[in-house]
Amino acid sequence: MASPFSIEEIYPDDGHPLRLPRRQAGNSPQGVAVTLLADYTLRTRAAIPSAAIVALLAEAGVSTAGARAAISRLARRGVLEGSRQGRRSAYRLSRAAAASLVGGGRWIIDSTATAAPWDGRWTIVAFSLPQERSAQRRALRGQLRWLGYAPLYDGLWISPRDLTPKARERLAQLAPGTVTVFRAQQATLDGTGHRAPIEAWDIAAINRHYQEFLRRWTPLLPGVESGGIDGAAAVRARTEVMDTYRRFPTLDPQLPLDLLPAGWLRQPARELFSAVYDGLAEPAERHVRAVVARFADSAQPGIAAHTTSDLLAGMHGDVRVP
Repeated sequence: MASPFSIEEIYPDDGHPLRLPRRQAGNSPQGVAVTLLADYTLRTRAAIPSAAIVALLAEAGVSTAGARAAISRLARRGVLEGSRQGRRSAYRLSRAAAASLVGGGRWIIDSTATAAPWDGRWTIVAFSLPQERSAQRRALRGQLRWLGYAPLYDGLWISPRDLTPKARERLAQLAPGTVTVFRAQQATLDGTGHRAPIEAWDIAAINRHYQEFLRRWTPLLPGVESGGIDGAAAVRARTEVMDTYRRFPTLDPQLPLDLLPAGWLRQPARELFSAVYDGLAEPAERHVRAVVARFADSAQPGIAAHTTSDLLAGMHGDVRVP
């Protein structure tokens, strides 16, 4: 079974000419930088002094050299745009990056909602690409993984959900003439030699990830609810809980509950994520504002932490990218 973390990018490629940081085992400096800027400037694309970004990354355990290298690489990728604020350099999310991150945030929250009723059918994507088109095959697999598909067999990927028109268009662009998509029910075979489609996902491993998430973050709840977590600790926790939770839509892409073990932990994990992420929004925003103020030549408007409700509101056009 392919690793659930072999996605090429943090968020989907929606056709924007930029490359967001690659997902790594753990949190890369570039990934942390993108999360920080997205968490506090996504709606406004406010420019932050580079020294302030370095200071915030230092609080997350990134060295000065690593932070400056991350900023430089993100600028080269087209994720950040540089400018001058008096004598200081500053960076903000590019328009393309902000649009991708808005879509990614909506996807994270919406994809981990309670699964809709299932009609008992599977969407099957079959493809065949020769060895010399390995880059195209990797891109297709990465897109399928982001769309919530898993490989039942080599070249045969499945999902319990229907393929949206946008997804159809994207797959056609990635591998024209090499992909066949159909939707059908499983035919039960006599004997015990058949493989159930749900076995394309490692259900036990997904459950362990949910358990680890709950073990890691549940003890933090009393401090969040009492207001006992603030300053750099609030920013670090909020960044980490997002970086961890955003992997779940690819691990568990709204798999039908009637195919899963009783007591599936998707909803408890979602509720815990919302409680931590939203509960730390205000103290984390205050700290980011304070850090930025130390390095800014003038007042810095536009720093605002969003909540999970804000991310969902973006689905209806309420969160706009300037």
